[in-house]
Amino acid sequence: MKQNGWARSFGMRQDDVVKKEIGAGIISYFAIVYIVMVNASILADAGMPLQAAMVGTLLTSIAGCLLMAFIGKSPIIVVPGMGINAFFTYTLVHSMNLSWQEALAVVTVTGILFAAVAFTSLYKVISEAIPHNLQHGITVGIGLFLTFIGLQKSGIVVAHQTTFVTIGHFDDPGVLTACITLLLAFVLFVRNVPGGLLISMISGTALAYLLGAAELPAHMMSAAEPLQQYGQLFAELSFGGLVQLSFWIAVFLLLLIVVFENIGLIASHTSIIGRPETFPGSLRALSITNVFAGIFGTSPVVAAAETTAGIAAGGRSGLTSFTTAVLFCATFFFIPVLTLIPDSAIAPILIVIGGLMVQSVKDMDFSEYTEAFPAFLIMVMIPFTYSIVDGMAFGFIAYPVAKIAAGKVKEVPKVMYGIAALFLLNFIIYALL
Repeated sequence: MKQNGWARSFGMRQDDVVKKEIGAGIISYFAIVYIVMVNASILADAGMPLQAAMVGTLLTSIAGCLLMAFIGKSPIIVVPGMGINAFFTYTLVHSMNLSWQEALAVVTVTGILFAAVAFTSLYKVISEAIPHNLQHGITVGIGLFLTFIGLQKSGIVVAHQTTFVTIGHFDDPGVLTACITLLLAFVLFVRNVPGGLLISMISGTALAYLLGAAELPAHMMSAAEPLQQYGQLFAELSFGGLVQLSFWIAVFLLLLIVVFENIGLIASHTSIIGRPETFPGSLRALSITNVFAGIFGTSPVVAAAETTAGIAAGGRSGLTSFTTAVLFCATFFFIPVLTLIPDSAIAPILIVIGGLMVQSVKDMDFSEYTEAFPAFLIMVMIPFTYSIVDGMAFGFIAYPVAKIAAGKVKEVPKVMYGIAALFLLNFIIYALL
């Protein structure tokens, strides 16, 4: 069938798939819209205004989906990444002592470097230099970290003077709400219910108010208030730390995470739809979006795993991501309602997503101890040190040490020695401060 101009602009083959593409975009939206509140909640922990962070999340997601539609020509949905937002808040801001304004500058600089990688063949060089076990170890470690954060936010796990952590109090309405919401989210996910995480979050919110775990505010904000507050966030980047080593260490680490995660996700999505030729354009669209992410006021974006929901519904072209972008635009009117969602309804979503990320452990090779132990250190040290940077450092330093001790020096890429040296230097600098 002859293509029309609209179909060609999105890389579509047949006009009769338009309805299916639009339907896939709607399904993708409901599968991922929970990110608006969840991402903003994590960014708020960095000191950013909650409502403004929701606006920034929406604007970045809209820009990313539009770029993916017209440049990537694929159904991939682009939103701030879970795990990476935890790195932004709990590592860049809390552990490395950057202000959230400086952390946004790190995001934009990372986006520029990511674009340099995406528009050349550098992404192949970087991805091939880092052992696969370490790459998967980072994903698993971040998944465990997100789970720990979710357990803390829900009150299921609380601080303890002797054992550091212990089980929470189940007579607390917030803990009870979180447990029921977690169970519901798990059941809906196992049954592959479209938008299951969103349904769980809405149900958990209703239950929180019913059980008294949350209270309605005395004053309900208008739809215009978040946009007014957004002036405190838009383009508030601070490059004051540009001359500091810690700033560039943050950029380097964030670049590694963004490049590894997106290469893997995009390769998976483009393979599923049978259009591997869209990989370069999709990677470039993501890299450009990451430049805007810091300006709009949010953490870096990724090719959302929830894209598979739209693909399963028949999404194959950029019209799917375009449809999702349009629906994200309509979400601005519902920001006041989204702010009513309590932590007890958000935390279970973090736990479920953490569980999904931990599944990367199945792709790891534990038969060779010099490969397994450094990855193991990354997995456990990220949540136990409450720092993605420190967790990665232990694994990346241990890797060349293990290979040298085993007499396998030639198996270590030269790039790995440089990365290990940078991590070691970071520890030395912080010890001297």
